[in-house]
Amino acid sequence: MGGKAPEWLAADAGGIARAAQLLRAGELVAVPTETVYGLAARADSEASVASIFRAKGRPDFNPLIVHVASLAMAQALARFDERAEALAARYWPGPLTLVLPARESAVVPAVTAGLPTLALRMPDHPALRHLLDALDLPLAAPSANPSGAVSPTEPEHVARSLGDAVAAILDGGPCPRGLESTIVALREDGSWQLLRPGLIAEAELAERLGPPSALNDAGIEAPGQLARHYAPGKPLRLDAHDAAADEFLIGFGPVGGDCSLSETGDLAMAAARLYACLHRAAAAAKPRIAVAPVPENGIGVAINDRLRRAAA
Repeated sequence: MGGKAPEWLAADAGGIARAAQLLRAGELVAVPTETVYGLAARADSEASVASIFRAKGRPDFNPLIVHVASLAMAQALARFDERAEALAARYWPGPLTLVLPARESAVVPAVTAGLPTLALRMPDHPALRHLLDALDLPLAAPSANPSGAVSPTEPEHVARSLGDAVAAILDGGPCPRGLESTIVALREDGSWQLLRPGLIAEAELAERLGPPSALNDAGIEAPGQLARHYAPGKPLRLDAHDAAADEFLIGFGPVGGDCSLSETGDLAMAAARLYACLHRAAAAAKPRIAVAPVPENGIGVAINDRLRRAAA
């Protein structure tokens, strides 16, 4: 880091071994997940975790998600009740983050931002799963981009936005799901809250957990809760059916454009393409961005959450 271009590592045995070596040594490595690229560091190292905050320009009150190789590793870091065990059995590995009571001295304090809870996820990307197995260490890994900017879903997005702030980029190709994980907080009084909508819908979780409790003003407890986030650096107009001459139009369904989330109106495809389209719009010559309406149902809830924060 510090002026040296990042190593570009293939997602093969050699690349994964090199990524593990760098992480053990305390370096930052951008890693692929099924959702977005993460900026990974060992979660038990104060210096390594501090490097994440420094590279991203991330506020220190914003906690990090910790990625684990197994349920046993997760249970060593946080207290799991029956609900947490059932959700892990159903959705891990996958795009669900659980916010649970942290165990004493499980990770360095900066990871939790001093809170008594810890955000945990078991990712479902073969390269990252092999890396976690090789390391046998939990990794703190927020999205691999400057704080508040558009999340990266391709290794090139990481290289353009973070450059030499990372020691290496593990190239797993485009992220197949393209939208960050759903974040659920399970409270010790038996209640639960949706802290961030994602690929697993609130209604599906409510079938298993009962109705969620309303969010309060307790502050930031998980990533993605800041009012302004995922910002492309240009004014962004929502629910646009056409575009002005100076607007880059991101289309959906029958509304065409310079980049379409899905020509057929497929919400899963729209989620996978969202950040790639926002990166294209940010790099385009047109100074403003317009986005076609996206239905507020299923994954569309999470897509619209990201778009509203990007437009804030």
